[in-house]
Amino acid sequence: MQKYEIFINPKLLNKLDKDIWTNEHVPAVLKIGSNQYSIGLVYRGNVIRKKRKKSYHIIFEKPYTVNGAHEIHLNAEFNDCSLSRNKLSLDFFDRIGVISPHSNHVLLYINGFCKGIYLELESFDQFLLQKRNLPLGSIIYATNYHANFSLLNPEKQLKTKLVEGYTIKYGDKKDLSHLENFIIITNTLSNEEFEQQIPQVLDIQKYLTWLAGVVCTQNFDGFIHNYALYQNSETGTYEITPWDYDGTWGRDLHGKPLDYDYIPITGYNTLTGRLLHSPDFKEKYRDILSTILDKDFTVETQLGAIDDLFQGVKPYLHLDPYIKINAKNLGREKEFILNFIQKRNTFLKQELIKLS
Repeated sequence: MQKYEIFINPKLLNKLDKDIWTNEHVPAVLKIGSNQYSIGLVYRGNVIRKKRKKSYHIIFEKPYTVNGAHEIHLNAEFNDCSLSRNKLSLDFFDRIGVISPHSNHVLLYINGFCKGIYLELESFDQFLLQKRNLPLGSIIYATNYHANFSLLNPEKQLKTKLVEGYTIKYGDKKDLSHLENFIIITNTLSNEEFEQQIPQVLDIQKYLTWLAGVVCTQNFDGFIHNYALYQNSETGTYEITPWDYDGTWGRDLHGKPLDYDYIPITGYNTLTGRLLHSPDFKEKYRDILSTILDKDFTVETQLGAIDDLFQGVKPYLHLDPYIKINAKNLGREKEFILNFIQKRNTFLKQELIKLS
């Protein structure tokens, strides 16, 4: 496991601790092997900022990019007793053909003190697009639960702005206008008009593949949060990518067990509801999900990935001062995840029959 060392003025670290909600980066140095980089450092996330083991957002300042990235995320994975659900999920999406941030576990030290095992994640931004040889295009983050593709917020009140819940990561204000148009198409057209026009603004195949991924991994927040929209400048259509998938594979975001049948096969947001109302789109979704359930979301397929992840973190568990996980705990969690996959797979195959 790669060792990451951060060196920071204790006064600046104190400053972050006094205001955990600040988004203002403070200067620090990151050492990886024999290489040193000037960085900006700040805490990231929402619930995790209140925990003892916090997550970090890092921007590279000198040099401006490292390995093709300008920024990275170091996730604490504090509520995940396997430390691996996020990576397992993102790798799963990558496997089924959905754009997904790459990730790897690292051992983090700050000013010489071990802070434990972290998951380094790519930032979903223009630099990721360049690394993947994808056309540049606007990237918009779904930053809260109002990002539900609806005219109404989750409290069933009319939104004051159609793009509530969204934040531009790469692009400008006109890109929000395009998103507004997308939401209007989703909510105001007749069924026939919607079926004709939606393929012009949304990559249907990739959206339904993403939907199948969220449904399989059972991310409760994934339908109205924990995603980003990327508008491919060559096709003009939106694609969607997952983000923050630690509350998956049988547990919620707090690490508590979630029944295998908790999330319906159709998910829940306005866009999905409209798509699955169309017999053609519904049949396409059935085909996509059926293939994934046969080839990708199976105990046999995921067993190797789980073993690799657990074997990777196991030798370093004792170095993490914030967790109480040992090899026996990991063994139990492996069986928990495999049991979830088996039950969820069976449940979804049964639901596929009803979906026809």
